[in-house]
Amino acid sequence: MQKDSKVRVREFVAPGDSARLDRFLSEREKGMTRSRLHSLISEGWVSINGLQARPAQRVKAGDRVVLTIPPTREYDVSPQLIPVDLVYQDSEIVVVDKPAGLSVHPGPGHPDGTLVNALLARCPDIQGIGGVHRPGIVHRLDKDTSGLMVVAKTERSHHSLSAQIKERIVHKGYLALTVGVPPQDEGTVDVPIARDPRHRQRMAVVLDGRESRTHYRVLEDLGSHALLELDLETGRTHQIRVHLAYLGYPLYGDGVYGRRSPVLERHFLHANTLGFRHPRSGEDVSFKSDLPTELQQILSAMRQ
Repeated sequence: MQKDSKVRVREFVAPGDSARLDRFLSEREKGMTRSRLHSLISEGWVSINGLQARPAQRVKAGDRVVLTIPPTREYDVSPQLIPVDLVYQDSEIVVVDKPAGLSVHPGPGHPDGTLVNALLARCPDIQGIGGVHRPGIVHRLDKDTSGLMVVAKTERSHHSLSAQIKERIVHKGYLALTVGVPPQDEGTVDVPIARDPRHRQRMAVVLDGRESRTHYRVLEDLGSHALLELDLETGRTHQIRVHLAYLGYPLYGDGVYGRRSPVLERHFLHANTLGFRHPRSGEDVSFKSDLPTELQQILSAMRQ
């Protein structure tokens, strides 16, 4: 069941120099938590004098602050028998190899049939961990990105993994196929990302966006394409896709930041390695995932 409400827009003019933006708004929007307001700012729903704002930005006298509150959507999350590959599982965590085409959690356009629905059927003990609507989820992959994810099965694990991600301890490695070949065999893309001010459903390189760094290495030059190995230092929404498009070598098959492929119904991006500290033992653990068959076939065709 989905519940929806209308978009609301609130405007404020600062009477005098105030505290940081998220606190300024929390003093005026009593019905919303500061963490929720912080999220809305980070997602690009708040502007100051017409420019996208940052949570820690300070509000000055006379500033015009516009807060857009998007529709509130709530979903009943129930177990569903959807096939997913569980790579590893114990009492604290489950590592899953997510297939392409499967959204991580319910949202607009996919109220069910998600990874969360599948996991609730296979691992009912994640119910309510870290929240009702996204139980156990500490990080995400785009719907059309395949590969490894770790999901928390206890509040302790959820807290530990979330902290590791924030402290950039979690290692997330990817394989990607680009259109075109970068001139350097390896490099780092270090440009900030935020919601595209012109297209709200997309992300973009924005000067006052959140810091974002992607390290890449060319594994194979295929002439008009390249197979890349990527490591994320940060984990912004669509980070790899935006950074590769910014370089001028968009992800193969990416219809949002590049061009769709006539022979592949998804973009070529796979989370093939994942490493972190086990929440209970503190030991370093790592997992690997092979390229899905449809991506292996694309590579084979290009090599020939």
